[in-house]
Amino acid sequence: MLNLLKKWKGSSQATNEQSIAKEDIEKGEIPKHIAIIMDGNGRWAKKRALPRIAGHHEGMKVVRKITKQANDLGVKVLTLYAFSTENWKRPKTEVDFLMKLPEEFLNTYLPELIEENVQVRIIGDKNRLPAHTLRAVEKAMSDTANNKGLILNFALNYGSRAEIISAVQKITQDVKEGRIEETAINESLFSDYLMTQSLHDPDLLIRTSGEIRLSNFMLWQLAYTEFWFTDVLWPDFNEQNLLQAIYTYQQRGRRFGGV
Repeated sequence: MLNLLKKWKGSSQATNEQSIAKEDIEKGEIPKHIAIIMDGNGRWAKKRALPRIAGHHEGMKVVRKITKQANDLGVKVLTLYAFSTENWKRPKTEVDFLMKLPEEFLNTYLPELIEENVQVRIIGDKNRLPAHTLRAVEKAMSDTANNKGLILNFALNYGSRAEIISAVQKITQDVKEGRIEETAINESLFSDYLMTQSLHDPDLLIRTSGEIRLSNFMLWQLAYTEFWFTDVLWPDFNEQNLLQAIYTYQQRGRRFGGV
């Protein structure tokens, strides 16, 4: 199994030495929904003898350019794993900085997002978010609610297991109260109880920094997603890397269990 994963990861790197043209990518199928686990900010900073927060700040700049490129390519949804339910275990100073990043990003780039017709959304448990973080996110969602371009979907204080448990609890309650019949429960109905209920499941998952795991991210939604892993640390991830990921996606045959 380990050798298979190494081979799988190696195939993801196959295009790293060749330049992919945007025009060539546009000839193929563009993933409707791309999800990214943005990993490696701390290691990027450590390599440069900088504090970890410097890596997070640099990674914020990458969010801007990858959002812009995804929108230009016609991607419909870009979901970014910004902060997991497990990230609260990190040092308080780092957590406090991470909670300020959405506010800084949105205060800085919201006019640009509005101009480019991007709609901001969030998935995750809002209850634990600091008030200043929540205000910035809610303002961005309100100001971009009518935009029709790319949906920029931040997974903030998000954990997939908690999301699934919450969905089960809500379905159970609705059955008890007679709003739905137990026999009506199927995959489609279950998906409607998830935080991504109005979104197409991801076609492509990208994880940076060389790690090969999902880290409690969209476990239900990624059932038939194509995975692309890269050793590139998130602050070094660029437009060409995104094109490489989409190119690899376009070379794969998606049969969804068929032949």
